Amino acid sequence: MTSRVSLPLIQALRDTARRLATEAPYQWGHMGSCNCGHLAQTVTRLTKAEIHTQALQRYGDWERQLVDYCPTSGLPFDQTIDEMLELGFSRADLTNLEKLGDPAVRIGIPFERRNAMRHNQRDDVVLYLRTWADLLEQQLVDALPLPAFAEPALVAAHA
Repeated sequence: MTSRVSLPLIQALRDTARRLATEAPYQWGHMGSCNCGHLAQTVTRLTKAEIHTQALQRYGDWERQLVDYCPTSGLPFDQTIDEMLELGFSRADLTNLEKLGDPAVRIGIPFERRNAMRHNQRDDVVLYLRTWADLLEQQLVDALPLPAFAEPALVAAHA
C-alpha cells in the first residue's frame, strides 16, 4: 500500500477516475492510455503520446519499467516515475494498479464484482481507483487526532 498518504495523492486518484469515467480514451496496451498511463497523465500533466514516447526509449510495459526504474538514469520515463513516487505512490502501488491487484484495495470491492474484474476494462479501473481513494481517505481520517474536548465515550469508541 502507499507509503505516504496525502490529500494530493487521493485527489490524483479521484481526478484520474473521473477523467477515465467521463471522457478519456482508454487502451490498456498503450503506455500513456493504460491504468498507470492515465494516472501518470494526471500527476505529470503529460499527454498520453508524450508518456508513450518516453516509455518506448526502454523495453517493457509498466511493470517491467518499474522494475528497471533508476532515479539517476536521466531517462524521461524514469523522471515520470519520479514524479509519481514523489507524490507518494510506491512502485508496488503502480504495479498493482496496472493489474488491479492490491489485495487491500480489492477487499473494498463487493465480492461479486471483485471476482469479475478485469485489469483492462475501463469501468473496473475506475472502480479500483475510486475504492483506493476511499481507502486512503479513511486512513487519513483515522489518523486525525481527536479534539481535546471530545467526550470520553467518543475517545473509547475511537480507540
